[in-house]
Amino acid sequence: MGLTAGIVGLPNVGKSTLFNAITKSHVLAANYPFATIDPNVGIVEVKDSRLDRIVEIVKPRNIVRATVSFTDIAGLVKGASKGEGLGNQFLSHIRDVDAICQVVRCFNGTEVLSYTGKVDPIEDIETVNLELVLADLDVVEKRIARVGKQAQLKTEKDAETEFSALSKVKAVLDEGKLAKTAALTDEEAAMIKNYSFLTMKPMIYVLNISEKDLGQDNVFVKTVKAYAEENHIRTVVISAKIEEEVSGLDDETKEMFLADLGIKESGLDQLVRLTYDLLGLATYFTAGEKEAKAWTFRKGMKAPQCAGIIHTDFERGFIRAEIIAYDDFIAYGGLLKARDAGKMRSEGKDYLFKDGDIALFRFNV
Repeated sequence: MGLTAGIVGLPNVGKSTLFNAITKSHVLAANYPFATIDPNVGIVEVKDSRLDRIVEIVKPRNIVRATVSFTDIAGLVKGASKGEGLGNQFLSHIRDVDAICQVVRCFNGTEVLSYTGKVDPIEDIETVNLELVLADLDVVEKRIARVGKQAQLKTEKDAETEFSALSKVKAVLDEGKLAKTAALTDEEAAMIKNYSFLTMKPMIYVLNISEKDLGQDNVFVKTVKAYAEENHIRTVVISAKIEEEVSGLDDETKEMFLADLGIKESGLDQLVRLTYDLLGLATYFTAGEKEAKAWTFRKGMKAPQCAGIIHTDFERGFIRAEIIAYDDFIAYGGLLKARDAGKMRSEGKDYLFKDGDIALFRFNV
């Protein structure tokens, strides 16, 4: 669906190392600010054991997994909203992503120098957030001056709605709070959606720790988790360096390596799954001898929209969707047996797709 998460943070917190691990690529990861200047984009598979089970039954010739796109964006510095560092170039790259993964340094050590000269994860978070707030405030102030005059005339309802929404957003930004905390009506939220305010984007704090802290929460992690809980932001703890080291291993060797370190699940797998959920995404499947595929859709999408993800003709000529629940597909050993057992449903245009649905679309154009 073309959805992407941006990896951001201050310089030297582990962004590019994390990106290397995610994509098994080798973008420049150096011990100095702005090692990454142009955004690097990589696609990572969403591990889903349900597709593995489907494949065991169907034995298709081809397998296609769901994916999430990650963009590694150059390190932010204090004053970026005023043009410091890469300034607006950095901020424009963030506007293009759907969610933000903010990497936070939660480790000591001199091997990788701290950009600020000290390790203070809360200060780092607030530095990044403040720059995002200031960038959004600049957009709001420029627009509100124009739309305010139209709203005063009371001749255009849209202008009044937009002015009301922008005023609410400006009020929270003036307090240094994120735009997402503004109490907007559904109509107001829809009116300003296209502004892509940075501080309205869903966010995850990625807490980067050293290998010696694996399996336990150090004092930095505990502090950030408490801060994140207070601000209703999700967290995931990883060691970017370890994840990079194991990213090139085959699955069996990787599992053994992580087990030796006392880790049940890769931090990257957790991050990908959390990002997928944060973006409001879910998965439906198509399964046949030719191909078994996981399709990504937004929660709340109806059957014709989900059909259109495969091809626009499917949506344009939609007739019905034949659905089998994942559990029934597995229990009866495939589509035909599940259908013969009466477990296939015929759903129309108003059907809301559910995560795990196995679908066959009927259409005519």
